Formats: sequence, structure tokens, C-alpha cells
Amino acid sequence: MRYIKLVILFSCLTAQSKYPADSLLKSNQTPLLYKFGLIPISAWQRISYNSNFFNCQFYPSCSNYGAHAISEYGLIRGGVIASDRVIRCNPFAIYYHIDTDRPFDELEGRLIDPIAQTQSLTKDPSPFFAALLSSIIPGSGRIYSGRFFDGLIGLWTFYLTSSSAYFAIKDERTVAGPSLAIVATYVYLGEIYGAWRTAKYYQRSRD
Repeated sequence: MRYIKLVILFSCLTAQSKYPADSLLKSNQTPLLYKFGLIPISAWQRISYNSNFFNCQFYPSCSNYGAHAISEYGLIRGGVIASDRVIRCNPFAIYYHIDTDRPFDELEGRLIDPIAQTQSLTKDPSPFFAALLSSIIPGSGRIYSGRFFDGLIGLWTFYLTSSSAYFAIKDERTVAGPSLAIVATYVYLGEIYGAWRTAKYYQRSRD
């Protein structure tokens, strides 16, 4: 298993341009610091792009979405944006996509969801209040904004990552503890951003 991990890591660092994230890793326009955030995505694409089991329902896929978010906005903001998308990539996504009359990719039928969105015509629900709710109880802002299942999944994901981080730190696991704490932080911030984004962009059009 360790040998496989080393092969994947070496493959990512050499940036073969075989997978989409590799082009960003190889680019001289991508800051070196940002590339550290792209390496896990590049590694994941070596798995997901070689198995139909991991086909993403969104266009662009979550890995490409996250890679471009990090390359454009940096490790912190881009990572938060990517965290929100991962939460939304659940079995209920197609229902919400149809409910809000979002577009589909003509060739593959995937749910089109770019990073840049067109602002909703309604000011209700309030994006600010949605973000405030999720800062208190992760997931609650999504529920307030009409995405009940996204909210539950967000809350459950935060619980899993934060509790895992707590016990890893408690057991003095020097690598796993801080790593899981960073993941939990991204999930928490992603819930705040996701609640704001849901209220602002993912609503039914009102005439």
C-alpha cells in the first residue's frame, strides 16, 4: 500500500498532464503554494478517472471544480469553495437541480454547475442569515435556504470530521490529528459559504 501511495505521489509531482488537474500543476502560472492543494486532487483523479464507480454527476466534476477554485482563489478560499461542492454532490443533487431549473450538459447529461453563478432574482431567503445560521450549527443555513438534505449531509460531515479530529488529537496522533483538524475546519467554513451560496444562487426563479 505504501508503494502504491509513493507511485501516485511521484506521478502527481511530475505532472504528466494526463489528468485535468495535472495541467494546473505543471503550469508556471500556478503559484507553488497553490500546487500543494492541487496534489491531493491530482492523486484522486488518478483513481476516479480510471473507474466508472467514481463518475461525478456534476459538470465540471468536483475534482476539476476544486482544482480550478484553488488555482483561482488560493488554498483557503478555493478549498472552502471546493468543500461546499463536495457536500452538494450527493444523491439529492439532481432533485435540487431540476427544482431550481438548472441546466444539463447536452452530451453526458451531467448537472452544469460552474464556480461563477448568476445572482438569483429573489432576496428571500437572506444569504447573510443563512451563513450566520451555519456558523452556529453547520448545515442549518442550507436547511433554512430550502435544501434540507444538503443541510443534513453537511452537519453529518462536520460531525464526522470534527469528532475524528478530536479523538486523533486526544490520542496524540501527530499526523492524523492536525490533518483531520484542517479538514474539519474546511468543512465548517464550507458550510458557512455553502449556506450563503445556496440562499443567493440556488433558488427558484420568481416572476
